[in-house]
Amino acid sequence: MVPMEPVIAIDGPSGAGKSSVARALAIRGGWRYLDTGALYRSMTLGLLHRGLAGITTERSQWICERESEIKISAGLIAEEPKIFCDGIDVGREIRGEIVTKNVSEVSALPCVRSRLLSLQHELIGSGGIVVEGRDIGSVVWPLAEVKFYLTADIDARARRRHAEELTDHGLTVVESLLAERDLIDSQRSASPLTIAAGAVLLDTTELALDEVVSRMWDEIGRGLAS
Repeated sequence: MVPMEPVIAIDGPSGAGKSSVARALAIRGGWRYLDTGALYRSMTLGLLHRGLAGITTERSQWICERESEIKISAGLIAEEPKIFCDGIDVGREIRGEIVTKNVSEVSALPCVRSRLLSLQHELIGSGGIVVEGRDIGSVVWPLAEVKFYLTADIDARARRRHAEELTDHGLTVVESLLAERDLIDSQRSASPLTIAAGAVLLDTTELALDEVVSRMWDEIGRGLAS
């Protein structure tokens, strides 16, 4: 039996399976669930609604001047997580191609990361939550009781993304877009994608969802017992 108060941090690139396993673990443990990537996507959507696509000069400055206007909130029930932008449920809309195309640039800006870091701290609160993202174990919550870094080869990740049917692009294009996102996220100066100290590295390429969840649950048990 594991405690109800831990913070479980799950990092990794897109398509590694973070969302599916994070929600499954949260449900199994009776914990809350937070997808931090959805916060950045919601911020990006809010900026797009305010004219981000039409900004061609001083784009970063414009984003930092407008981001404070956007109200982002999240529902943390693992069985049915919610994400809101300016009071509207945008869970489906934030997965669209125009948000995906712009989210890496928005996410890389220190002004956005600082704003959403504060929100993540508020949402995590006293624990009892599984949190997924790209810098949870390294920046957002370095003292998480158990940390994971999920990865998979890019072919497997592209197939998973393509199967979600959120894009009309072919598999080759999806793979190319993932590789581009990996490069941006790993090279950005603010909170780059990296394996946090003490994180359990797990390659999900050849593993089914239930296998990943089982292995991670065992690691959580060991981590909380130590």
